Order: sequence, then structure tokens, then C-alpha cells
Amino acid sequence: MGTTAEVDLQAALEAAELHPWNLGVPPAPPRPEPRRLTVDQVTHYVEEGWVLVDGLFDPGRLDAVRQAIDPYERRVNDLLRQVDGGRISVAIADALTVALHPSVLDQTCRDLAYDPALADVTHDLIGPDVRLYWDQAVYKLPHNPDVVPWHQDNGYAYVEPQEYLTVWVPLVDATLDNGTVWVVPGGHRRGTLRHHDTDLGQRCLPETTEGAVAVEVPAGSAVAFSSLTPHRTGPNVTDGVRSAYILQYAPDGAEVLEGEPASDPVRRVPCSDPDRQQPIVLRGRAVAPPPLA
Repeated sequence: MGTTAEVDLQAALEAAELHPWNLGVPPAPPRPEPRRLTVDQVTHYVEEGWVLVDGLFDPGRLDAVRQAIDPYERRVNDLLRQVDGGRISVAIADALTVALHPSVLDQTCRDLAYDPALADVTHDLIGPDVRLYWDQAVYKLPHNPDVVPWHQDNGYAYVEPQEYLTVWVPLVDATLDNGTVWVVPGGHRRGTLRHHDTDLGQRCLPETTEGAVAVEVPAGSAVAFSSLTPHRTGPNVTDGVRSAYILQYAPDGAEVLEGEPASDPVRRVPCSDPDRQQPIVLRGRAVAPPPLA
């Protein structure tokens, strides 16, 4: 699904510099017998670093999630309009908004983040003890030509173990025209790469699609990929908003390493914040967090 380009991403991946803290990715522990996914899907994830999960949610339920998130997104956009330059980090007024942690703001979003179907997916791809690590809603507004550059999720905040799981849930059909996600197959195998700052966030590979795969995802389905899989999203050239709820899950006991990559980490922060990082799978069983007050 690539286009003609001067640089092939697979070659660029092999030549890429590793993050200084990446001393190698140990083999993943044996995964339990899958519940939601097929053995072929799990194998595809292990080998390629991503897998499409069809029919995960009823599209009508996602409409309710989008309606719950919309007011937060509008507040974020209003805030961006008020700051100098109209941007905070990767978020840009009237172009790309990021609403953090809907699961601690709205019960509808919380219920989705800890849904039993997602518990089964995380069980199949991570193991018997899993926590929600991060959640955010990203809206790419109409006629936004920007391409979010190739990056790994572990390139933003360095987590150990390096490999956790991102579940990218589009709230509308995600297509080539409205900015769906692209992945580099097998790009997770080298571990965390060194990233570089750009105007649109961190970048770890050159801007080409040669050797990459565009994953078109209908509403109700999701694409699950490793935190080490390089990915990007394309421009939205349509009249509609491309909205997605991004959920990340880490094995229980994971920690965020803090400090300057040029030296040793200065702090290890457990990924167990009681407000937003509750278990979703505990000793192999799906669990639900306390409801919002």
C-alpha cells in the first residue's frame, strides 16, 4: 500500500538509531490462550506489530462516546484559540485537538475504556494482568493537510517494559481521505528508536509511505498495535471530522522512566495512578473500575 518514494521505511528502520535507554527488547512472556482474537490474529500481532479487530463495538455505542467527548473537544479547541500561536504541543486550534483522559471525565467513556471486549483483547495480546495506561481523544478537523509524523508511542514517554498496547478506536469510519492510521509492519522488533522534535510532534523515521500499510478502520472496529510500532496519520481532506478514541494498556507493574535520554533515568513512576490507571484484567479475569463519583 505504499507509494513511490526515495526511501524505503524498512531500510530506514534498520538504519535508525536506538533510544539510549533501549538495551534490547526481551522476548514477551508466553501469552495465554486467546479469548477474543484468533490464534492467527495473535500471531499477526506478534510478527507484524499490529492487528485489525473487526466488530469490536456497536457503532451506535460509539456515537454515544463521540457525543460525550464532543464538549471536551470544543473546550480544548477554545483553549487553543486563546494561546499564542494557537497550539499546545501537537494540538492546533481548528486543525487537531487532543482531549486527555475522557475516562476520568465521563462514565460513557470510562465504560468503553474498561469494556469486557477490550479486556479480552488486552488479555490476548499482553497477558493476565493489565492496566489502562493512557487514554485520549484525537480529532482531526476537516481540510487539515497535516501529517502526524512517524513515531512510536514509547518515544513520547519511555515505559518499561517497552512494549505495551495501543487500541485505536475510530468513532467514525477512518479512511485514507480523512486521516486513518498507517503502520510499519515489523517495526516493533528493534525496540524504542531515538525520536526528534518536529512542529507536529516526535519523529523517528523519514516522511515516506514506501513499505508502510494504511489501515482503514470502519466505526465499530479497532486497530491494535504495539507501543513500539512506528505509525502516523495522514491528512483529512474531507468535510467531516475524523475522531478517534485512543486507549493504551500496559502490563501490571509497568513504569515510566523519567530523565534525559543522554544519561540514566532519574525516576521510575509506577503506571498505577488510582484515578486513571485501574486494572482491566486481573489474574486473567476482566475487572471493572469504580464508577465515577
